[in-house]
Amino acid sequence: MSESPTTAQRAVVVREFLPSDLDAAIDLWSGSDGIGLNESDSRDALRRFLARNPGLSAVATDAARLVGAILCGHDGRRGAIHHLAVAPAHRRQGIGSDLLEYSLSRLRAADVPRCNLFLYDDNEVGRRFWERHGWKAVSTWKTWQRRL
Repeated sequence: MSESPTTAQRAVVVREFLPSDLDAAIDLWSGSDGIGLNESDSRDALRRFLARNPGLSAVATDAARLVGAILCGHDGRRGAIHHLAVAPAHRRQGIGSDLLEYSLSRLRAADVPRCNLFLYDDNEVGRRFWERHGWKAVSTWKTWQRRL
């Protein structure tokens, strides 16, 4: 008896994001609406991020390739989620939720009490995903940034 395409597609493994996953993750993020890469996303910068935050970021892989990725880190007081993306052919199967739970469970284990994320105002698909998972926009403060 052969597996249905849905069952075969769901044969996805979520595991720790390794430096060897960077090229495939950058390719995924580059082709994903709602994800913006910048100078902070060079391979060297991402390697440093993974080294400073071991075990918090994750990828999802099927038998052939990387199909999802999430970056996660913390400063000891609050976590931060960056660049959660799932390949279009693998969406609506719970992979994004699995990646998110992977990272959040590791933040909980590190006794980090809250987590922030960055979401473009016009990312409607992303907004719906995050709202379904209990996230909300904070109106009491805004993120400010200065380029160094």
